[in-house]
Amino acid sequence: MTVSGESSKSPNLRLAFLILAAGEGSRLGGYPKALLKKGGDSLLKRFIQSTQSFDPIETLVVTGFYSDQIEAEIKLLKQAVANPITWIKNLQPELGQASSVRLGLESLKSDYDVLLIALCDQPGIASNEIDALLWQFNQRDVNQEIILPMVNGQRGNPVLFSKPIIEKILAIPGMVCRPYIDLHPELVKTFIADNQAFVMDVDTQKDIEKLGLDRIQPH
Repeated sequence: MTVSGESSKSPNLRLAFLILAAGEGSRLGGYPKALLKKGGDSLLKRFIQSTQSFDPIETLVVTGFYSDQIEAEIKLLKQAVANPITWIKNLQPELGQASSVRLGLESLKSDYDVLLIALCDQPGIASNEIDALLWQFNQRDVNQEIILPMVNGQRGNPVLFSKPIIEKILAIPGMVCRPYIDLHPELVKTFIADNQAFVMDVDTQKDIEKLGLDRIQPH
């Protein structure tokens, strides 16, 4: 039985974060989504700050397009947070998100228990949403190793994976998370949520206005 108000931040659960920030932002006219700002802070900074209460043992950002700008932001963040942040550059980001996921999985170094894979452009994702995913993980059935948020029948992000499942994905050449989930529904605990943050991301100028982000400043 869980004590009312008790957090799912289990002190025994070693948590790692993989943040995908390699995209071109083509529908924004070519702009790094990770560096979009809300309240003067980049989405990348806001997300990483929201993860610090979970004491992650590893945070890895996959860069690609705009890698120099995003890596400059990461270097500033490294000075401001206690937990380690590293990055890896996808040299072929035009191959799409799957290539960044695979590179990220192959590049993780820590002995984590649970990996959260996050997009860089979901401004509504913060500690409450991460906490909810971890709570679902702690309540999962014995064979469930993946926590997938679902809002009104739409798949959401971030997604949580146990370390053994990531190892199984890596053992299959070229495999990444989404097709693995499709092949193994029995491993998935679907987290039915009404929180729109799990399915809201930024693709267009209209999204910037809708989500209350700062306007893009011309270069």
